[in-house]
Amino acid sequence: MLKFDERGLIPAIIQDSENGDVLMLGYMNRDSLKLTFDSGEVWFFSRSRQELWHKGATSGNRLIVKEIYIDCDQDTILIKAKPLGPVCHTGNRTCFFTHLEPQEAG
Repeated sequence: MLKFDERGLIPAIIQDSENGDVLMLGYMNRDSLKLTFDSGEVWFFSRSRQELWHKGATSGNRLIVKEIYIDCDQDTILIKAKPLGPVCHTGNRTCFFTHLEPQEAG
């Protein structure tokens, strides 16, 4: 049913289950999706390290799964989660904190 890309990955948008804020975008493979369902916490596949990644394993800022959806094309996952601390590695609550101006879009 899900449409993974040629590398076996699918984008996963993480949304705050309480206020709807978009927190981050990560990539999942079949194993990380299974771990997410089984554990109730979000797992990703790290494209740079080529390994499974449990969000919050080192920082403690885990994501507790509340609901999981797929889009109409079945090629993107939306996870509504409760964040336990800041989500971004910079310490910001969300990874989307930099406003893009039209002239910067190239």
